[in-house]
Amino acid sequence: MPDIALPRPCALTPSDSKPLGDQVYEHMLLYISSPAIPAHARLPGEVEMASSLGVSRPILRQALIRLRAEGHLYARKGSGNFRSNPQDRVHRGTFGPLTSISDIRQFLEFRCALEGECAALAAGQRDSHNLKEIQTLAWRIENAFQNDADGIDEDVAFHQAIAKASGNRFFAMTLAAMAAQKRFGIQLTRQLSSRDAQTRKAEVNSEHQAIVQAVLQGQPTKARAAMTAHLRGGIRRLFDG
Repeated sequence: MPDIALPRPCALTPSDSKPLGDQVYEHMLLYISSPAIPAHARLPGEVEMASSLGVSRPILRQALIRLRAEGHLYARKGSGNFRSNPQDRVHRGTFGPLTSISDIRQFLEFRCALEGECAALAAGQRDSHNLKEIQTLAWRIENAFQNDADGIDEDVAFHQAIAKASGNRFFAMTLAAMAAQKRFGIQLTRQLSSRDAQTRKAEVNSEHQAIVQAVLQGQPTKARAAMTAHLRGGIRRLFDG
């Protein structure tokens, strides 16, 4: 389908009631569902859309990954994002809400296995663009902590960036599909952790830096161990005490 002149997404009006990543996702879903965006139309570039929405590119990318995982969009390498034909969409399962303590523990254990492998593959790929994004997001989490912001959107985007850097789209799609559960897990850990906030933040930053360094150094075994240690640290912070 030839390119047509599409409207840009209008500016987002942030709300305190939802994480920014969820707001961008919902805003973009309404945008691509408009009759003005026909099936298989190419969307504006990420820089243009992020500017129009008034958000950072990592937050926009997080929403785009989720939209692709759910079948609303598809991507062509080097060409950008395109709206899927709604008639071609197939049913996609979701992970559903976490409803019990057992559910939460099992979800975190699942993340250990899944994201440990993502980190190992990312260390093997060592794509320069993806590595820079991972480093930037780790810095943004640390900066958010220093400014007493929750950093949850940045944290979710950090883990998503590592899944993307694995080079395997199914890892990225799986992590995008469980973004809501990850946010819930992070919030619950912070609310119920027996550690004081400064100690917890220092631990998280240290764990993130261990992951970043292992990926940058191209050490898959070390990267897998660092990611697993980070996620098991989350389990410890939530359940110990």
